[in-house]
Amino acid sequence: MSASGLLLIVSGPAGSGKTTVCASLLKKFNSIERVITATTRPSRGTEQDGIDYHFFDTQTFEDKIKNGEFYEHALVHGNRYGTLKETVREKLSHGIDLLLNIDVQGAASFRTTALNDPLLQNHLITLFIMPPSVDELEKRLRGRATDSEAEIARRLEIAKDEMLEAPHYDHILKSDTPEADLTALEKIYLQAKATHL
Repeated sequence: MSASGLLLIVSGPAGSGKTTVCASLLKKFNSIERVITATTRPSRGTEQDGIDYHFFDTQTFEDKIKNGEFYEHALVHGNRYGTLKETVREKLSHGIDLLLNIDVQGAASFRTTALNDPLLQNHLITLFIMPPSVDELEKRLRGRATDSEAEIARRLEIAKDEMLEAPHYDHILKSDTPEADLTALEKIYLQAKATHL
C-alpha cells in the first residue's frame, strides 16, 4: 500500500513555540490537516468528538491498546492520550498531508514503527523545535504568566531532557520569532513535498 500523503511530526519543549507555529502552518496550507488524537479525558467547553479529539472511556481506550490500534499512547496527568493508526492511515492513503504536534516519546514510537510500516516509510518527516537557549525558554515560560514557580522549574528540567532527543529528528529548527519559525517550517514542508511527489 503506497501513500502520497506526508506525516509531519513536530516536537519541542513547552515554550518552544511549537503550538503557535503548527497552528500557523495549518492556517497557511489547506493541504495539511491536524491529526486528531484520542483521549480519555472529558471534553472541555465546546470541544467536539471527532473534531478536537476522539473521546473514549478508559475501558474502550484500553481495549484499543490491547488490539494494537495505536501508533503511540501515553498516560498524562491521569488521562490516556494516543494516536490511532486508522486515523493516520486513512488520510495518508488518500494523499492528505498530516501534522502532529507530539512529545519526544510519541515521536520515538513513530520512528520505530516506521521501520516496518510501509505506509509510514518515506512519508514520515520529523522536526524538533529547539529553543534559542534555556534562559530564553525560561523567559518565554514566565512571559505566559500561567505557571507556578514549581511548574516552570519542572518544565525546564523536562525541556533539558527533551533537547537531548533532538539529534534523532530529521530536522532541527532553531526557534527565533514566530514568523521566522513559520518560514523555516514551511520551507521544510515544501521541500519534503517536492521530494515525495
